[in-house]
Amino acid sequence: MFKKLKSIYNEYPKAFWIYNVIVFIDRFGGFMLYPFFALYLTQKFDIGMSTVGMLFAVFSVSGFVGSALGGALTDRMGRKGVIIFSLVLSSLSALGMGFAPSLEFFVAVSVIVGTLSSIGGPAHEAVVADLLPEGKRAEGYGIIRVVFNMAVIVAPAVAGLLIAKSYILLFIVDAVISLISAAIVIFALPETKPKAHPSAKPETMSQSFAGYGKVFKDIPFVAFVFVSIMMTLVYTNMNTTLGVFLRDTHGIPEAGYGYLISMNAVLVVLFQFWIARKLEKYKPMLMMAFGSALYAIGFAMYGFTSTYMLFAFAMVVITIGEMIVSPFQQSLVASFAPEEMRGRYMAISGLSWGISFAIGPYLAGLVIDNINPNWLWVGCGILGAIAMAGFVVLDKIHHSPAPVLAEPAATD
Repeated sequence: MFKKLKSIYNEYPKAFWIYNVIVFIDRFGGFMLYPFFALYLTQKFDIGMSTVGMLFAVFSVSGFVGSALGGALTDRMGRKGVIIFSLVLSSLSALGMGFAPSLEFFVAVSVIVGTLSSIGGPAHEAVVADLLPEGKRAEGYGIIRVVFNMAVIVAPAVAGLLIAKSYILLFIVDAVISLISAAIVIFALPETKPKAHPSAKPETMSQSFAGYGKVFKDIPFVAFVFVSIMMTLVYTNMNTTLGVFLRDTHGIPEAGYGYLISMNAVLVVLFQFWIARKLEKYKPMLMMAFGSALYAIGFAMYGFTSTYMLFAFAMVVITIGEMIVSPFQQSLVASFAPEEMRGRYMAISGLSWGISFAIGPYLAGLVIDNINPNWLWVGCGILGAIAMAGFVVLDKIHHSPAPVLAEPAATD
């Protein structure tokens, strides 16, 4: 086992493993807060889920602006400085939201600081694409998901202990962890931005932003993002509306929801790398379709079941879909993007999450607050099936090749 782990370690550059340490620490802080965010808002400000959905829309719209700025800065100035700036602003954002005395103040902080803290998203995605050759990216993103979910396993339990004393402790600890992550980036993570060709003229800032026009002219890529939005609209319910639905409709306490999230993370840690390596020979678009089909089945089950055992089984189905979708989705985006435009492609691909969070929780909240909540999960099943069909069509018209195993990346 030790020899196998050492062999896997040597397949990737040292900077990739340093980045994984940063991911673990930062996500540990984020996932103490994120799954309980809707529960926190409904409790502190005494608002319904439709209002929470509107707040998620505010976060997402401000995130669009930050991500667009971050994509251009990432391609122009490099990855490292953008990530550091984002982490510091994320720390301030957590403190601002945690100590907000009113809903209005909370929204103001979210718009101002949330915009700036979103700048780092494209840089994070670009780092992995910079460090790994195309044939290793799906597997590499799978490793990152394992590390990510190792943090998720522990974070909800720690969050539960903190919530027992005060919700505000979640925000304070998240802020401190963001600063620790920033320090590691400063002292340990090298700049990964590929060097420009000696004869290439540096872009002006206006040219960097104008480059987004080229991204939107890439029709297959834009179609991929559109179908991804439909798929992500389904998936976002896991960390936004599902906890509230289980609590209010079936009487499942916050701890019960936390166990489902932790189970999801444990499964990813145990099987993500194995699944990524087994499936890397298959066509990425078809794997996206397969994962979307599992999302459709898993989320639809919540509309037709009423026992905790079946809720857990539905989560297993969703998790398998997630383990298939995530590494292939990220590697597909990297394969679409020209090297000199990775930041901007990553920013536009982030629309699949940003738009989904902008409208998904609000629409879900309207259903939960005003009609039979079970209809939300029926709609998830239908939308997931449409996304599945969309990826099948994209595979036929785009002819996305199956990944080819590349030579191991250098280890230093």
